[in-house]
Amino acid sequence: MAINARRKRSVRFNLRKNNKGGRVRLVVFRSNQHIYAQLIDDKQGTTLGQSSTLDKDVAQGLKSKSNIEAASKVGAAIAKKAKDAKVEEVVFDRSGYLYHGRVKALAEAARVGGLKF
Repeated sequence: MAINARRKRSVRFNLRKNNKGGRVRLVVFRSNQHIYAQLIDDKQGTTLGQSSTLDKDVAQGLKSKSNIEAASKVGAAIAKKAKDAKVEEVVFDRSGYLYHGRVKALAEAARVGGLKF
């Protein structure tokens, strides 16, 4: 099994095992060109909101959709959508990516936007 897939499986397993409060997951996916974030309620199996650099309001004024600035805008947008869905506390699912660069920028912008990890 690839190292990334193994790390992703390990991270998700530990999140679900330790999520006794049933908090919503903030899932991050990054590709070479974009970054995506979703709010997932595992109890009901639904997606409460999503944001990415493909959204027109997020992509407006960005030079590149694959840098730290773009990730920060996605983090702020997902925090706003979480407040609209009345979600204050989340579990951060980094999907096996290292907490560095774009993933870290997204998380910090979501914290500034009012989410608690």
